[in-house]
Amino acid sequence: MSKHDFFGRSLTVMNDLTIEEQIFLYQQTKKLKDKAKRKEDLSEFQIEKPVGVYIVFVEPSTRTKESFINAAKFHKMAKVNIFDSEHSSFNKNESYVDTFNMLTGYSDYSIFIVRTKLEGVCKLLDEKVSDYALRHGYEKPSFINAGDGKHEHPTQEILDEFTFLEQMNFDNHFIHIALVGDLLHGRTVHSKVTGLKIFKNVLVDLIAPKELSMPQHYVNKMIENGFEVRIFDSIENYLKQEKVAKIWYFTRLQLERMGEDILEKEHLLRKSVTFNKNFLDFLPEGTKFYHPLPRHKVYPTIPNFLDPLPVNGWESQAINGFWTRIILLSMFGGALNAPFDTSIKPVEVNEEDFIISAPITHGTKGVLKEGKRGIKPIENGTVIDHIAKGQNPDKIYETIMKIRKILKLYEIDSADGIFKSADGNFKGYISLPDVYLSKKEIKKLSAISPNTTVNIIKDSHVVEKYRITLPPFIYGFEELKCKNENCITNPIHNENIHVSFTRGKKDDLICNYCETSHTFEEIWNI
Repeated sequence: MSKHDFFGRSLTVMNDLTIEEQIFLYQQTKKLKDKAKRKEDLSEFQIEKPVGVYIVFVEPSTRTKESFINAAKFHKMAKVNIFDSEHSSFNKNESYVDTFNMLTGYSDYSIFIVRTKLEGVCKLLDEKVSDYALRHGYEKPSFINAGDGKHEHPTQEILDEFTFLEQMNFDNHFIHIALVGDLLHGRTVHSKVTGLKIFKNVLVDLIAPKELSMPQHYVNKMIENGFEVRIFDSIENYLKQEKVAKIWYFTRLQLERMGEDILEKEHLLRKSVTFNKNFLDFLPEGTKFYHPLPRHKVYPTIPNFLDPLPVNGWESQAINGFWTRIILLSMFGGALNAPFDTSIKPVEVNEEDFIISAPITHGTKGVLKEGKRGIKPIENGTVIDHIAKGQNPDKIYETIMKIRKILKLYEIDSADGIFKSADGNFKGYISLPDVYLSKKEIKKLSAISPNTTVNIIKDSHVVEKYRITLPPFIYGFEELKCKNENCITNPIHNENIHVSFTRGKKDDLICNYCETSHTFEEIWNI
């Protein structure tokens, strides 16, 4: 792989492509469509290397699957293998990793297009199957996420963004878009949190009743990305204000993903996000409606009376799926080189970000001061201080027990307690005579109870002192668990994968597979 091609790259989430790389994809798609319209030679976009394409749809689909099949045929692939949900071995409890490891050995280079109900599958495969390929001397395969649960649908996002650019004559300075419908379960709108970053200025109007509203961590990410976000509970209320978008993106209500409490309100929920004829006069001139399709045949959010009207943008949008997926395969199959560096830069972890050496005040730790309670001083060992400071005593005690359980501080002659500090806040201590926490254990402690102090004591004096905060990455611990039951790492799916987390900008912890947001208290399976 050169520094300028995409051979061996994967698209598991939209963030796998930089903004520059996404714009390159859209420019190449425009070039392809223009040349096809003029009936010119298209061979520059075709893959010449022997590539095996595997279209693995464990969840049913028509448009996405067929567009990829036809995109592969454009490239005159010698080997296109199609697996569908009815005949898939995954329904026989076969491991995803084992299956894709086996398939990797059938071609010199493989591109896997995967659609699943479970979330984070492509991310998992990109890691584990790539390791397998390295061990056995195969080329690193590419993985393309064609939709995973309610997580993301990046190839849909690519065709959506290309369609928006077409409507705006490829001017990416500003977009005003309304996202309408089931924003809770709709993975296509979740991908827009990243996909819309190709525009330099973004105004997003979220239109959904609170039961179907956009998850807060996605709203937070939009704001972090610099988007202006406005929230409305219905189309009717949205149209009562003057600043109405010209680009509307609808999603269907995904009843198969809803609980009974939401289904009981189905009629009212549908009404709030379904367009009706009375709304037409309130639309700005040039408004276009888009939809990832399919529409519900009985209760479409974009009713059929709109089909012949100028607002119909969803038909040309669907056709764009063919063109954008051709280019995506062109890139990952090595047919297209970029005029910029496409190599992935490794992320460096700096321990000083979360384990900080603190100044040492000479003296013993845990001295009994006159008139005050304390813990017995120790000559050698470790004192964990400031546990859950500022919380109520019950929460502090719960945290102390959690630390003991996760760090396996069971059969140790030790002490713990809850004390009130000079500023009036309660805090917890654990005193561990003749026990020294390793660097790995201190890292683990930083994820169990951040903003804690660790004191290493020798000969009755503190010789090392660390103030620990929430680490940038949390991984490698058996006790970790993603709370999302649809995440591929969740133990109920028996894939035997250890979950890992990345610290967000608001000190939440994001699952690296399904991108579900957690607090540090929620990641421990105890």
